[in-house]
Amino acid sequence: MSSSDRDDPAKRASGLEAAFDEPAFVPYLAAGDPDFESSLEYVEALARGGADVIELGLPFSEPIAEGPTIQRAVARALSSGMTPERYFEFCERLDVDVPLVCMTYYNLIYQYGDEPVRSFVERAAAVGIEGFVVPDLPAEEADLLREACDEFGLDLIFIVAPTTRGERLERIMAQVSGYVYVQARLGVTGARETVSDHTAESLQRIAERGGSAATDVPKAVGFGISSGEQAAAVVEAGADGVIVGSALVDIVAEGDETGRPTDAVAADLEAMARELKEGALAGGQRRPRPERT
Repeated sequence: MSSSDRDDPAKRASGLEAAFDEPAFVPYLAAGDPDFESSLEYVEALARGGADVIELGLPFSEPIAEGPTIQRAVARALSSGMTPERYFEFCERLDVDVPLVCMTYYNLIYQYGDEPVRSFVERAAAVGIEGFVVPDLPAEEADLLREACDEFGLDLIFIVAPTTRGERLERIMAQVSGYVYVQARLGVTGARETVSDHTAESLQRIAERGGSAATDVPKAVGFGISSGEQAAAVVEAGADGVIVGSALVDIVAEGDETGRPTDAVAADLEAMARELKEGALAGGQRRPRPERT
């Protein structure tokens, strides 16, 4: 992102939704995994491979929504010295031309700086972050973060689980912006061999109970996607994009464990990103289109 775009709140606010003009690929990596410099190369490789938005994890010591794969990634990043301030430096160093979303836990946001929440959001906006995913922050308790995001022109993305229904779904959809993170299955993050049957059901439920946001805000499905074929199936089921984390983190972990050169790991990440992006696009081509009247 150019410095002029970072200084323009209107461009930040529209960047995420614009990324879903075609079926989007949204990868996740933990910043600083396994170390600062390698992680920069890995995130940039995802952008070269076709990422439309990048969810960049700010490591927290108790990542309750994450499975073992991402828990270990978080531990590696923390061991290498990642902190909120280093995270902001990381964002400034990145050479990518796609929107960045900060995925982290509310304690880090609340404790940072002199003004709870506002200080963190202000700093995030200054380094080019365009939105937040905060898995442990319910929509009912998100007013402070929502207000700060509105002030600085950032999006606030909520997770809709397979069990999210009724008034709570309506409340989430009334507050969400950028895109809604549709959790494909119950449990924690992790790559799976099949696409959950909950995916189409959840997308249909959002369409029926989500109000105007159900059509205005893109729906990106995550939890368990690990191949281009699965990405295609998710988009074909009605998603506007796919979110992939553990399958990519596995590549980073394998490279770290075996001592592979950073450029070789980056090449594998770029190839996987390209496969997932192409799968998402293929799913969009296969999705049935309503007849024009």
